Amino acid sequence: MERTENLNFNQTDRVAAIGKALSSEIRIQILEALEEQEHNVNELAELLELPASSTAMHVRVLEEAGLIETELRAAVRGSMKMCRKSVDSLMIQLRKEKDEKVEKISMPIGNYVDYHVEPTCGIVSGDGHIDMEDEPAVFYNPRRVEAKLLWFGNGYLEYRFSNASLKKNTLRKLEISAEVCAEDHEYNMDYPSDITVWVNEIEAGTYECPSDFGGRKGRLTPNWWPEQNTQYGELKTWCLKKDGTYLDGKKVTEYGLAEFKLEEQEYISVRIGVKEDAVHKGGMNLFGNGFGDYPQDIVMKMWFS
Repeated sequence: MERTENLNFNQTDRVAAIGKALSSEIRIQILEALEEQEHNVNELAELLELPASSTAMHVRVLEEAGLIETELRAAVRGSMKMCRKSVDSLMIQLRKEKDEKVEKISMPIGNYVDYHVEPTCGIVSGDGHIDMEDEPAVFYNPRRVEAKLLWFGNGYLEYRFSNASLKKNTLRKLEISAEVCAEDHEYNMDYPSDITVWVNEIEAGTYECPSDFGGRKGRLTPNWWPEQNTQYGELKTWCLKKDGTYLDGKKVTEYGLAEFKLEEQEYISVRIGVKEDAVHKGGMNLFGNGFGDYPQDIVMKMWFS
């Protein structure tokens, strides 16, 4: 399955890092070498006829840009760093529409208003666990508002966003983004899960996540978090437009903005989880600001014309 990531100029640091990574012919050659299969650093050095130290430097730049991911594996002598591509294509928005207003709402992942979760499940803050693991009742713990990572083997979480701006502006599109991945007991690169977002109880698209990602430290994941656990996710974007809903730029349903009836209540309901009839019921990890690879919680953006 092709992995596409959408970026815009609000993600200044990431866009700059990608620009730096792609400014070198050697780093582009590394990406080409990883097109068909993964390689360790020494193999890449041999392919490119470079010293291993120089190759490792180029690998680090690509990893910092989020274009490749690495994993330490046992070798005959110590360990070796395996490299693989983390994205297949990028879409970067280089312009902003004229005469439009954009509102951004950042929702902490612990600020859900309703839930149903089944083990494995748990919540952690930036400093440690919030209550015990694998007990759904702890999701009522008042300290849930401190959550930086939460996970469950099955179920959903529901959030409510203000729709006050819709009362006096004309909505052109609405976007929801979050960093997510599947949930196994420990990280598992071969553990798919179908993660769905609903807006006002209408399905807005399902992300077929291939893995419970790990094998390397998440860029923001605290040092105290065990290496065998889930480390990072993928940033996915659900977008509601007049002509339908889109997941990472690909149209997934015919439901347009009007069908979601975003102005009828005093809030916009956003539910994220795994459907009862999902093909892959592999649970979900949801990352907040301070865990994983992306410095954000759940973000809703609304464009008004």
